[in-house]
Amino acid sequence: MPHNSKSTSQPETEILYSGKFIILKRRGTWEYASRPHNMGAAVILALDGEYVILVEQPRIPFGAHTIELPAGLIGDTDSHESVETAAARELIEETGYKADIIENLGQFASSPGMTSESFFLVRAQNLTRISEGGGVDDEEITVHRVKLSELPDFLEQKRQQGLVIDAKLLLLLGSNFLGLSVSK
Repeated sequence: MPHNSKSTSQPETEILYSGKFIILKRRGTWEYASRPHNMGAAVILALDGEYVILVEQPRIPFGAHTIELPAGLIGDTDSHESVETAAARELIEETGYKADIIENLGQFASSPGMTSESFFLVRAQNLTRISEGGGVDDEEITVHRVKLSELPDFLEQKRQQGLVIDAKLLLLLGSNFLGLSVSK
């Protein structure tokens, strides 16, 4: 039995709002957000030797700029797009870097108590800068190339400047999951 459930029947899901990129739902007393067509995201760990490529951009829900790994929706331009194709496209659009190696490290939940959205963590290596990046349409992205050993200080400096630090960067700060060593 996969879950420790008291009941096998679940209440029906009610759609509270449906937009282009988000759907708000209610199931019983639980309210949550999801993406249309279960659209996921590719989050890109772009490694350039001993450097990591990060993006800074304004995020409306926070009313502030954030520091994040490059990322983007899978299938928002082509419904049959693969994780790897989306990651390669988003990496070029956001950062201007092209990767020779794209490796899907698996699917992860974004915020399981709040949303059904998930993301695929993708490692991009053997990078070549082919453009300035900066995003498409109305995106306002600044690209940062940060030495892994200087990442803790870089993020603290950005935090002191009032930027929001994406939790996915904890992978680089305190986990051996990716086989990286980050020292301060």
